[in-house]
Amino acid sequence: MPELDTGNNAWILISAALVLLMTPGLALFYGGLSRATSVINMMLKCLVAIGTTSIVWVLVGESMAVDDSGNFFPTDFSGAFGLRYVTELGTVDGGVSAGAMSAFGMMFAIITVALIAGAVADRMKFSAWVVFSVAWIVLVYAPVAYWVWGAGWIGELGVMDYAGGTAVHANAGAAALALALVVGRRIGWKDGNFAPHNLPLVVIGAGLLWFGWFGFNAGSAFVSDQAAGLALLNTQVATAAAILAWLLIDRIRGIKPSVLGACSGVIAGLVAITPAAGLVTPLGAIAIGVVAGVICPLAISLKHKLGYDDSLDVVGLHMVAGIWGSIAVGLFAVAEITEVTWGDAQDGLFYGGSFGFLANQTIAVLAVVAYSFIVALIIALILKFTIGVRISEEHELAGIDAAQHGEAGYDLPVNGEAVNAVAAPAQTSADTVEANK
Repeated sequence: MPELDTGNNAWILISAALVLLMTPGLALFYGGLSRATSVINMMLKCLVAIGTTSIVWVLVGESMAVDDSGNFFPTDFSGAFGLRYVTELGTVDGGVSAGAMSAFGMMFAIITVALIAGAVADRMKFSAWVVFSVAWIVLVYAPVAYWVWGAGWIGELGVMDYAGGTAVHANAGAAALALALVVGRRIGWKDGNFAPHNLPLVVIGAGLLWFGWFGFNAGSAFVSDQAAGLALLNTQVATAAAILAWLLIDRIRGIKPSVLGACSGVIAGLVAITPAAGLVTPLGAIAIGVVAGVICPLAISLKHKLGYDDSLDVVGLHMVAGIWGSIAVGLFAVAEITEVTWGDAQDGLFYGGSFGFLANQTIAVLAVVAYSFIVALIIALILKFTIGVRISEEHELAGIDAAQHGEAGYDLPVNGEAVNAVAAPAQTSADTVEANK
């Protein structure tokens, strides 16, 4: 058993706390984009993901994710049941305590579930969301984490996913698409004025996500070393490049520069660099961010043409940028870096690497997208025909907060009496094209 390294252990503890901060940050980000009469529901869906995922992770989630059987699906659910091994106060590679590593993995699972909620803002039953979150963690997230980071087939292919482009973002985005299709479109989706109700909340949420993401990516080095520093630097420059690229694309499309576009660029860049953060050079990271800032707004604009209502663009941001970032590893990876940070020297195609490496990166992320979409679709359909997944039309028009939670995000005094604020439904930058021209 490795001797405890207090420096590395402290780094993982801090990183785990930063990753947890991302979920309240996401609650603010999503809450600002939602209707004023839906902000409580959206924030609570993010917060309840912390509750459900934490308990499921202790009971069976980590046991599945760390299964070392090598089977296609994890089969030994008792391996870490109840996290018994943590109480032995053992350490893992790098001298990090087992408890710190378990907590770090738990925080990843939490934010992955919470991401999905944005696709069904304003209209999904809270009870159905709670059940969905539990089922999806067990049936999708834990097996995919096993495939990518455990003893599963994706890891055996030599696929590199530094911090979760495949296991987290593409995975959550695919599930979000399936859930949005089953729940259906918001009332008045094509005709309504779906404006964000509180842009300052969006900016605060994006800032917290950005801050927490340093723990997400740099923490995935698992030790406080050169790899962590490179991952943090790459995270910063990729995100910066994505902001500028997004605003430039908006301008080319005739859209005025907007804080919403900049915040969307933040998320696109962060997602895209996640799988490559410790595997590429800063120049490669900039290129990955630029492409994310170009393709994500274009992908978001397709939802109207394709006819699906992804309320807060989980698909266009997390699935699309997650797929791109995972594939980009096969293009921009540098062997001298990956040998140190991943233990496997692999050059991307642009650095003289093999097409096979790129093909494996592509196959892996598309397989996860397909698996997550299909299983999430089945879970959602079962819920639809049992407990139901959607609130009534009357409650949707009046606002989900009052109907589902008996609370309001804003009680504004009018003539000395508090009244619930009502605002238009949410939109993202793709919905504001005409308004901002």
